[in-house]
Amino acid sequence: MKSATKKLSTELAETLTGKIEAVSAGSKKIKKSIEKAAAKLAKKVAKFEKETQKKKAKEAKNAEKKLKQKSDKKEGKKEKTEKIAALVAAASSKAPVAAPVKAVKPVATKVAPAKSTARTTAQKPAATQPAPVQTEAASAEQV
Repeated sequence: MKSATKKLSTELAETLTGKIEAVSAGSKKIKKSIEKAAAKLAKKVAKFEKETQKKKAKEAKNAEKKLKQKSDKKEGKKEKTEKIAALVAAASSKAPVAAPVKAVKPVATKVAPAKSTARTTAQKPAATQPAPVQTEAASAEQV
């Protein structure tokens, strides 16, 4: 029985040793694949960080451009108002120039047509007729 046990224990030891070696070899393969994946992931992360930095720099640059354009527009408006003020001041300080005199032509007035005067004369007598005078006795009878 001792020999059988000894034989069995050697077989178990060999099997275990083989399995341990297989597992360690497998773990080495797993370890290598994990390292490759980590390297790929690190490259992707680095690329993403570079892109985000570029985007931030571009946005900051665009914001500066917008601020500069707004300030340029404001300065342009200030310059325009200053120029206008200078022109107005220069114009007001100069002696007024007399406007050229044009010859005034007499305008002939037309006489209204006869039809319109006939209408107005016909309406005037009707409008200007005096109202009939009522006596006190007549007004008492109506009441």
